Amino acid sequence: MNEIGRATAGGAPGAGEMTRLRAVSRQMEGVFVQQLYKAMRDTVPEGGFASGGQGEEMFTGLLDQHLSDATAASSSRGPGEALFRQMSAALRAKEAR
Repeated sequence: MNEIGRATAGGAPGAGEMTRLRAVSRQMEGVFVQQLYKAMRDTVPEGGFASGGQGEEMFTGLLDQHLSDATAASSSRGPGEALFRQMSAALRAKEAR
């Protein structure tokens, strides 16, 4: 998430701006997918053979984070790519001025 703050801090776009923009777009997609996983997991009733308590909650949270990062990194048509296309067009227009 640190890249998001740096990318929105302003300044003239440089040679690495597109690379940073792609990374930030993927991070945003990862956050979106992680929230989606969390919402889906919240619909599953708790219980079963054993209740894991806080340890299980921590594990599933970390698992969701890992899966969402992997999903965003391998996605070529997700919301992160759409965000990248829109923002890169805005960066190119800003550079042209």
